[in-house]
Parts: sequence; C-alpha cells; structure tokens
Amino acid sequence: MKKALVVVFAGLAMMASVSSFAKGDPAKGKSLSATCSACHGADGNSSNPEWPKLAGQGEGYLAKQLNDYRSGARVNAVMSAQAGLIASDEDVEHLAAYFASQKTTAGAGDKDKVEEGRLIYKGGKVSAKITACAACHGPTGVGNDAAKFPRLAGQHTTYLLAQLKAFRSGERANDAGKMMRNIASKMSDTDMDAIVEYVSGLKD
Repeated sequence: MKKALVVVFAGLAMMASVSSFAKGDPAKGKSLSATCSACHGADGNSSNPEWPKLAGQGEGYLAKQLNDYRSGARVNAVMSAQAGLIASDEDVEHLAAYFASQKTTAGAGDKDKVEEGRLIYKGGKVSAKITACAACHGPTGVGNDAAKFPRLAGQHTTYLLAQLKAFRSGERANDAGKMMRNIASKMSDTDMDAIVEYVSGLKD
C-alpha cells in the first residue's frame, strides 16, 4: 500500500510541475466544434454511452488528449483521424476551452453497486493494493486539471469501463508514469464495474 501511495504522490508532483496549460477561446472553439458534435453532442454531452462526455472536462486534460491523438501517443481509429484534421495547436486549445466551459449532464449509477464502488473510490482496496481513486480524481470526481487528471463525475459508465480495461491491457498507454496502467492492472472486472457505477452518479 505504501509503495502504491509513493507512486501516486510522485506522479502528482511530476504532473503538478507542468507549467503549460491550454488557454483557448471558448467562442472560437464553438465555431470549430461542428465535427466533434456529431459524436459528442453540440454541448459535449454525448448520447451514445460508448463516446465520452466532453462537457465540463478539464481544459488542460482535453487539450492533452487531442494532442496525444494527433501525435499517436493515444490511438483510436476514429479519434486519431479526426484529431489529425485539427489545423493547429491553437485550435486544439480553443476546442478544449469550449467543451470545458459546458455543463456536464448528470449520470446515474446502479444503486446495487455504488456502495462497493464508493469504498474503493474513497479508500482503495488494501487486499489488492489498489489506491483510492479520490487521491487523483478528487472526492467528488471533478478531477485535477492542473495535473491533467480527468473529471469522472457524470461520465458514461460504458466509456469509463472501456478505458479502465484499456489501461489494464495496455491498449491505452498515454498515462504519465504508467499510473493508470499500474492501478488498473490490480483491478478485477468486479472492482471496475463497481467504481464506474459509483463515479457516474457523482455530482459537484
């Protein structure tokens, strides 16, 4: 447990030291967002649970993910192609600013699973050496954009579960210091299912 906490805090310190953050113009971002809205919704609240809600997500985190798709650090057939069409770094920042400025719609977790999810999210799981999700994503799931840790509250459970499994398998590998890969590798399917049901229903 102590070793796992050291990894988390080391990652926090590393990420907090990053001084460049997205500083886009939401109005310009809105004018560029027509293509994005086809999947993610005009206001960033996607209707398909396989596609993430972007509304209310951290500006810095959104910019990082778009840039990772552009560079190949994060790979998805659809998003890699779409991000490659963004004309400039400035346009990335504008898009990130627009979706960050929107309000996330509320999610809802399975009431039969949220208590187990709450226990892991808040306190970790000592027996499996899983650290508390709240250490990075905050007690209410709003994330830490200065460190580019994403907002989880209100996100689709289907999307969250897919990302946890992608981190566990190594399919997704754009997490700093392998933080999420190391944590997800210790989670069972049951752990993941409970956590996503809990965080989806969190509100600010």
